[in-house]
Amino acid sequence: MGGVHGNFYATSRAPVLRALAHGQDMLFDIDWQGARQLKAAASADIVGVFILPPDAAALERRLATRAQDSEAVVSRRLAAAASEIAHWRDYDYVIVNADLEASLAGLRAILAAERLKRVRQIGLESFVARLLSEL
Repeated sequence: MGGVHGNFYATSRAPVLRALAHGQDMLFDIDWQGARQLKAAASADIVGVFILPPDAAALERRLATRAQDSEAVVSRRLAAAASEIAHWRDYDYVIVNADLEASLAGLRAILAAERLKRVRQIGLESFVARLLSEL
């Protein structure tokens, strides 16, 4: 469990590991500290994607228009943004979210590429062995 912006969140480890073992993808919307914890727990299965705003004004606008957050919360999030953004180099991929559709396409491309990695393809070893035995 970790605290973010005064809130605490937790994800049960067992269901996550079970899903990964079955080749399922899981998406977490977490801060850099949570990403670091995930990487430490299951580094081979983790792909980090850092999403940046196109500029500071857009970030402030996006935070201010979220109806569920008070002005105080928005101010705290803006103050923490520089600290968060400073960790962008810790991630495998970076998306600058200037256009939602383009950002989603980029995220889908990352997912597709990562699924095609040799080490991520469940059953590939036996498939290739069977293929070679048939030749």
